Amino acid sequence: MPPNSRSRGLRHGGEAAGREARAEHGLARRLSCIGPAALLDWPWETGYSSNHLNNVTPHLAIVSSSPKQALFAEFAAVARALGHAHRLELLEHLAQAERGVEALAARVGLSVANASQHLQQLRRAGLVACRRDGRFVLYRLADDGVLALLAALRQVTERNVAEVDRLIRSYFNDRDSLEPVARDELLERSRAGLVTVLDLRPEDEFVCGHVPGAKNIPLRELEARLVELDPRQEIVAYCRGPYCVLSYEAVALLRRHGFTVRRLQDGLPEWRAAGLPLATGHAV
Repeated sequence: MPPNSRSRGLRHGGEAAGREARAEHGLARRLSCIGPAALLDWPWETGYSSNHLNNVTPHLAIVSSSPKQALFAEFAAVARALGHAHRLELLEHLAQAERGVEALAARVGLSVANASQHLQQLRRAGLVACRRDGRFVLYRLADDGVLALLAALRQVTERNVAEVDRLIRSYFNDRDSLEPVARDELLERSRAGLVTVLDLRPEDEFVCGHVPGAKNIPLRELEARLVELDPRQEIVAYCRGPYCVLSYEAVALLRRHGFTVRRLQDGLPEWRAAGLPLATGHAV
């Protein structure tokens, strides 16, 4: 073999070995960052060589050698899944009702592809579940523990992050600084016929579940439908959750028109999770 051909062969062989070594190192790093349970879902079929898998085995042994570290890695994966505003908003919408990716993308203002990527991250973290309905995949919250997790996140942030306090005072309290109505109080007063319960969510969310006896007027229709409300009776308004802007905007609008109105302390998902009575279908 001519000397230059031999040198080129050695160079190409060295480059190939270098690429394989870098691939092994990258794979090992990726695998060492996930917990053992996640390895069941790892895409092993994507073409890694037996050398790759043999060389990363020691890294997997390190991961699995400490149960506490493995658990913390799984907890961290859930925390990372929550670490995006769009994913938190997707969870808020899924707390109202089961949804397909197209409907969720439209509600949150994302492309379908982007919304799908966020949903997959939430699913891998165990925060949402899904089922197939014909050609469509429908997503839902995994369980009520997700609501409790979001409530804890909100409470810790409210107590410890100054910017959240500023936002609450500048936007939310400016529109409604009165103490909201507790769930049990609303249940008692609505059963006695002392208040009008106003659900401000879109009709499709209302149909999936609402406070018994509630009247559904979506916020965008409210000003045109004020004649449907009795100005002599107090109104309690609610929507998707504690910081859903629908109820705050509605309270401000109704007070400008002379109505006595307060907000429910949170939204329909928290009402459902508390085990309180729930109605479905269109209002009678």
